[in-house]
Amino acid sequence: MRFESPWMFLLLLGLPALRWWRQRRMGPGAAIRFSWTQNAARAGASLRQRLGFIPPLLRLIALALLVIALARPQLGMERVRETNEGIAIEMVLDRSSSMAAEMNFEGRRRNRLEVVKEVFKTFVLGDGKELKGRGNDLIGMISFAQFPETVCPLTLGHGALPQFLETVRLAAPKSQEDGTAIGDAVALAAARLKTAEETLARQLPDAANRFEIKSKVMILLSDGQQTAGKRRPLDSAKLSKEWGIKIYAIAVTGKEEMQSQNTFFGRFLQLGTAPQLDTRDLEAVAKETGGKFFLAEDAKSLGNIYKEIDALERSGIESVRYMDYRELFAPFAVLALLLVALETGLNCTIFRKIP
Repeated sequence: MRFESPWMFLLLLGLPALRWWRQRRMGPGAAIRFSWTQNAARAGASLRQRLGFIPPLLRLIALALLVIALARPQLGMERVRETNEGIAIEMVLDRSSSMAAEMNFEGRRRNRLEVVKEVFKTFVLGDGKELKGRGNDLIGMISFAQFPETVCPLTLGHGALPQFLETVRLAAPKSQEDGTAIGDAVALAAARLKTAEETLARQLPDAANRFEIKSKVMILLSDGQQTAGKRRPLDSAKLSKEWGIKIYAIAVTGKEEMQSQNTFFGRFLQLGTAPQLDTRDLEAVAKETGGKFFLAEDAKSLGNIYKEIDALERSGIESVRYMDYRELFAPFAVLALLLVALETGLNCTIFRKIP
């Protein structure tokens, strides 16, 4: 408990002086002359006379309570408000047929798309070691081949991410959906990030005062150059820059590729030299938006790239501590008024004085 106006207690020093002044002003009481005082002395003081101190005492207590009320007693309760500064991250993943090329991952041969999905999942959820996860960030995902599509909308709930990742499949080679529409995918991801605040407000109406989007980031991952789509990658990158979006571009390649062939006699793996990758589009979009370009030649280097991005883009939690005070003067004021009323009532009835 604290008192907002403790200097009011100085008024208590005036109560004894007020009592002295009141007695001095009243002077000696009236006297009745008796011819013989022995009988009056034997009678002694009545109960009313013995309790005559009660009304003045009630007034003194009432005045003391009023002084306490004027000092404004307050009961404080410490509260903590946390404001999360999160990052809106949109993963843009190439699922064209060329992503079927295999690489080593945890002692197994897996295609590039599967490796990328596993590494991205670890990036978001954490591995309990170096990667702590992105629990305070909005995460969304877009995949693309001939056309881009939203796989997972921007969300703070990352529990469903593995299920969303399972829906991403390789485009069939030489099919109508096969291709690499980098420009269209970047434009769609930029549009999603531009409205990130609105997305957050719809998902968590109460988070407006608890969550702030610190920055907007796009992680673009592909193993080829633009072969489809209406928008050029650089044009989409300029649009992203205008909306304050930074792009980290990752080119997935390999010094050697393991191609699988299904024949009448079974599935065979053939080791060959990886084709030369044209990274100019990816380098351009990263440079235009102030991001960074990475080259991933194997699963290990891809994991290291995500660790570097994780270190570059970190969320923050700001804790603000404050005291919430509740006013307690009312009970003291009410009790003082009741005592004054009681004192007045007693003076007008039981302790009434007749001049």
